[in-house]
Amino acid sequence: MELTFDRLTKQFGAHIAVDRVSATLTPGVTGLLGANGAGKTTLMRMACDVLRPTSGQVLLDSRDAYQLGDEYRALLGYLPQDFGAYPDFKVLDFMRYMATLKGFNTRDGRARSLQLLEEVGLADDARRRVKTLSGGMRQRLGIAQAMLNDPAILVLDEPTAGLDPKERVHFRNLIANFAQEKIVILSTHIVSDVEFIANRILVMRQGAFVLDGAPEEVVTQAAGKVWECHVDAGQAEVMSSSMVVANVRYSADGHAVVRVVADDAPTAEAVPVDPTVEDLYLSVFRDEARR
Repeated sequence: MELTFDRLTKQFGAHIAVDRVSATLTPGVTGLLGANGAGKTTLMRMACDVLRPTSGQVLLDSRDAYQLGDEYRALLGYLPQDFGAYPDFKVLDFMRYMATLKGFNTRDGRARSLQLLEEVGLADDARRRVKTLSGGMRQRLGIAQAMLNDPAILVLDEPTAGLDPKERVHFRNLIANFAQEKIVILSTHIVSDVEFIANRILVMRQGAFVLDGAPEEVVTQAAGKVWECHVDAGQAEVMSSSMVVANVRYSADGHAVVRVVADDAPTAEAVPVDPTVEDLYLSVFRDEARR
């Protein structure tokens, strides 16, 4: 199966949100990285036929996805960035309702709902009302409803927002297992989630793809631009206010190790270090990182 974005463009008045992007996605996890306003959510909404493009096409195995209509939408699972669930519904009732909308009969819908609630750790909360759930629990419910129809294409917009570290690890394992034969598009600001499970990373800036490749490939774009410096605490504060600093680690003796993303060595004693995907992100969006 292949999902292709062919010169996909979306314009709102004079603003071009997505600018002629092209890519072909295959089974596995594709991580979509970009700063706020880069066009990620607009792109994902077009991929899910929630929003129609100004120009260009979404193709499923070379066929126009929009012309396929219900046949295409039946293959989709979608968690929008602002996931809303009826607050007075009980968790299981909400899942059964969503299952009905996706064409399940009563028995199969209940069985599938219970299975997914177990997988996302909400089985013990099936009788609670949605409005009583924590933010992280509601997000897990959103992930469960997106997977109800065992979608061939799963689109997740900020799925780990509100999840604690343990929940995020569980989510990553769940998605990695699910994506073995499915196309998963994952947008998140938590770069480590993409770094751990993505087979491919698309970096989006100002509506266009600026980097595309496996994590170990794209990260090389930041090679020679990441440094570590051993400085005193006062100098660490100055560097944090004037440079793109990825991390500061203070020691008990008043010194600090500062990790800086910069084209040139920030101090005479700075040493280059291997970049991570987070360093790459800061390198691409360094102007935004300084704000």
